[in-house]
Amino acid sequence: MAAEDGAVTIYNSSAITDANKKKKPYSIKVGLAQMLRGGTIVEVNTPEQARLAEDAGACSVIVSDPPRNRGISRMSDPCLIKDIKRAVSIPVVARSRIGHFVEAQILESIGVDYIDESEYLAMADEEHFINKHNFQTPFICGAQTLGDALRRVREGAAIIRIQGDLTGSGNVAMTVKNVRSVMGQIRLLNNMDDDEVFAFSKTIQAPYDLVAQSKQMGRLPVVLFASGGIVTPADVALMMQLGCDGVFIGSDVFNCSDPYKRVIDIVQAVRNYNDPHVLVEVSSGLSDLMAGLGFGEDRIEQFGSGHGGV
Repeated sequence: MAAEDGAVTIYNSSAITDANKKKKPYSIKVGLAQMLRGGTIVEVNTPEQARLAEDAGACSVIVSDPPRNRGISRMSDPCLIKDIKRAVSIPVVARSRIGHFVEAQILESIGVDYIDESEYLAMADEEHFINKHNFQTPFICGAQTLGDALRRVREGAAIIRIQGDLTGSGNVAMTVKNVRSVMGQIRLLNNMDDDEVFAFSKTIQAPYDLVAQSKQMGRLPVVLFASGGIVTPADVALMMQLGCDGVFIGSDVFNCSDPYKRVIDIVQAVRNYNDPHVLVEVSSGLSDLMAGLGFGEDRIEQFGSGHGGV
């Protein structure tokens, strides 16, 4: 602001918000995210569902409002989030809209363990994601490509969620495609020299240092989960064998005849994804459990409907 004598007064940006006053080192947030590796994050709508998920072995729950037919999807009611936090002892995740840093500030102030800057909700800012380094709470961000993932990591994401289908169709094909794409690009990195890595980072529009770090580690530098269309224990084991560190499961899991058994089976599939004997056991009787899901014909994968069908 210019004063009458020509002097210029510079206002500190921290006067606008106190979000910058306390910063937790990024390495600590990445370390906190490591606690969820090898786990199942279950979407819940009520404290009762959250307790069931905890009892069944979920590593975390993500809060979601009950499904609505119409309207803008926003951050869940803080009262619901607080009720669920009181109901369970495992970490609680809550969603904010992409770019909506005020929703993230609210979620941090009520003490959620992780914030999911989520494309499941309506987008608040079409151009800018939240600067996650301004928060103490670790962030989860969705991505569909390696470039997306590394850009979110540069912004401060501590967990990447490889995102597939967003419609709740139960079709895992897009999730598989995106996971294979990310893993395939990382494998390509392992065989590149430094000059090629530099060119590759420009091609995928990702920070060079993070691309080089991914090459050195042979994986993303943060925890990698998968979500979208993951319905059965076999789906879960597929994601884990493709290289993911864990999975997100939608709230449809509670719309079956025995949700407790279904969550236990999925948790066991995550923990024993390379053991076919366990996978046989947890997949048995699946048709009876899924009878209550109520998927219509438009929400079921049709065999042979895609490319390469016989």
